[in-house]
Amino acid sequence: MNRLITLTTDFGLSDGFVGMMKGVILNINPDATIVDITHDIAPQNIEEGAFLFANASRFFPAHAIHVVVVDPGVGTARRPIALQTGETFFVAPDNGVLSRTLRADHASSAIRAVHLNRAEYWLAHISNTFHGRDIFAPVAAHLSRGVSLDALGDPIDDWARIEIALPTRDANGALIGKVIHIDRFGNAITNIAAEMLAGLDRAEIEIAGRVMRGIRATYADGAPGEPIALISSSGHLEIARREANAAKSLQIEIGNQIRVSP
Repeated sequence: MNRLITLTTDFGLSDGFVGMMKGVILNINPDATIVDITHDIAPQNIEEGAFLFANASRFFPAHAIHVVVVDPGVGTARRPIALQTGETFFVAPDNGVLSRTLRADHASSAIRAVHLNRAEYWLAHISNTFHGRDIFAPVAAHLSRGVSLDALGDPIDDWARIEIALPTRDANGALIGKVIHIDRFGNAITNIAAEMLAGLDRAEIEIAGRVMRGIRATYADGAPGEPIALISSSGHLEIARREANAAKSLQIEIGNQIRVSP
């Protein structure tokens, strides 16, 4: 059975961890199609992982099996889980990394979840530090071969959700948000969605001690090296620097506050 499996982790590509997960999957289902979403999530950053996965997963076919491993609690009492909504499966640690993808807009009755506690669907020997290889990868492979969700573990309805940080407004009506991701170009993506900026094309934007005026349409709308604000491809306010790395040059980090004033 040729079933699509995606991988999203904070493992990076230098240590062979991702390759091991793929080897496990292909040993169980040699016909599986494996797609990497990203392995460059900041280590242990569950909120960033939740954002990046939610942003990418919506572009995949409904029958995909998604493995998402950002797992600072690996080896502890946190549960490994799998969820199903429609034809789509999700395999992840129970730490909220799926919160942005499976939000309240999915009726709770449409999401089925299990605690992955059937060891016959894991590798024979389990490391306390690498459940991505030893539990999540084999479970995804078995799902891709047609094993049912119910066979993998006991049903649960209390899987973890993290509170998604939303922008607020101060006493002057300014939007207060924060940086939730910095991409490989050094662009700083915030949690301020485009729809919150209606009518604010000439807004004053303040971050890391720098003030910008207006929201541009493209990177080329700024002069070379100029810090600018624009709407990212994910539909969020982004701070960039034309042909330069905004995060490094402006000393922007994940979690920094951004203020948008009319």
